[in-house]
Amino acid sequence: MPYAITLIPGDGIGQEISSAAIRVIEATGVKIDWDVQEAGLNAIEKYKDPLPQAVIDSIAKNKVALKGPLTTPIGTGFRSVNVALRKEFELYSNLRPAKSFDGIRSRYQNIDLVIVRENTEEFYSGIEHYVDAKRSAAETIGIVTRTGSERIIRFAFEYARSHGRKKVTVVHKANILKYTSGLFLDVARNMSKEYPDIEMNDKIIDNMAMQMVINPYQFDVIVTTNLFGDILSDLASGLVGGLGIAPGANLGYNTAIFEAVHGSAPDIAGKKIANPAAIILASAMMLEHLGETDAARRIEVAVAAVIKTGNKVTKDINPDHFVTTDEMADAIIENL
Repeated sequence: MPYAITLIPGDGIGQEISSAAIRVIEATGVKIDWDVQEAGLNAIEKYKDPLPQAVIDSIAKNKVALKGPLTTPIGTGFRSVNVALRKEFELYSNLRPAKSFDGIRSRYQNIDLVIVRENTEEFYSGIEHYVDAKRSAAETIGIVTRTGSERIIRFAFEYARSHGRKKVTVVHKANILKYTSGLFLDVARNMSKEYPDIEMNDKIIDNMAMQMVINPYQFDVIVTTNLFGDILSDLASGLVGGLGIAPGANLGYNTAIFEAVHGSAPDIAGKKIANPAAIILASAMMLEHLGETDAARRIEVAVAAVIKTGNKVTKDINPDHFVTTDEMADAIIENL
């Protein structure tokens, strides 16, 4: 029986890379009935809303979605679709693997680490306002709860255990933010006692950023709060060559949305030169979530093989000898 999954192709290059990902998934033999929904700029033009109710209803019904990049117009008053989806479905965990690929130019090789970011609390909760009539000062309130800390830290330890990883690093600023970061760190220290098979250490955020650049190999699974996680996950992507190979997952209690975390790149939309690797790798994460682990691994191995060979990849990977988005997807399918 086919899986029913919501597909949000996205804006800009979204249609092109989403189409490539669908073809790769189909080539694995996994059957999916796609419920295609529009969000972002296209939805604003059609429905005057970047996140129509139909999208929410579809995800609520199917419980799983694959999402291309979406654009939130700056300064228009429209809400961020990504933030709205996290709140709507309580997608409290943002999972961002950062893995080296032979054939991608970067300062490091053989990196394999995972950022686990709390996705719903702290400074991204949207609790902010001006404090005076002249709008000369503003305040943002970051709330960290024990419940929110416990569930994301437990997720990190459980992920480490189920994926054969040996260490969890807790990132905080408890030396200054003694209550919010202090609570997060206190929960982690107590919870680590339940996982004697997993080593736990902690790093202050500024030191952590430096340590990731100096020696990223000392880290395995990294868990942290919302703002710090947003920054560190992009830093980790930079260590392995950029967002073009960075998939992501937003996971809740019974709903999961998988995505390419890069932007919609409207400047190259329609030119068929966008790198589809991130959303194809996100689709592999989605298949693993569905229990289709063999298909997921085949996709990961095929993507790695195509990137390593280097002659059927997009321009951002090989500026001297490159192919189109669809041709790179064809090469990945040939390597499945």
